[in-house]
Amino acid sequence: MIILVMGVSGSGKTTIGKLLAEALHWKFSDADSFHSPENVEKMRSGIPLTEADRTPWLQNLQTAIKTWLQNNQNVVLACSALKDSYRQILLVDSNLVKIVYLKGSYELIEKRLQERQNHYMSAALLDSQFHTLEEPLDTLSIDIAESPQVIVQNIRTALGI
Repeated sequence: MIILVMGVSGSGKTTIGKLLAEALHWKFSDADSFHSPENVEKMRSGIPLTEADRTPWLQNLQTAIKTWLQNNQNVVLACSALKDSYRQILLVDSNLVKIVYLKGSYELIEKRLQERQNHYMSAALLDSQFHTLEEPLDTLSIDIAESPQVIVQNIRTALGI
């Protein structure tokens, strides 16, 4: 099974994803590591990615998900997956890929980004992320105002794992 933990930058995808993977004894993977050096440099410079930038990244992620499933690996994947079309690319098997949306207010996420260090995604790109975000309607939505431990427990309870 693949659990895709999605949301805008600063929503807690990596933190929650790592904690969830640890609790389940699953592998953790961060979709950021699938970006090209050019994409990372654009984001570091405060330049939003284009669809052309994202396409190869999404294709690489889709290939990884298929490989994990073929190898019967259980993986928690932290990935922004902001648009429905992106999620459809990654949802290669709706029985085996579960999407968890980490939902929070602009103000809360902006505060988190301002406090974060050593990450290429700046608070300045948050407007772009929220503008791009198409909130999923048919997936597990989790309020990020809770503590990370409570969020992980809520995810496990909701997914029955």
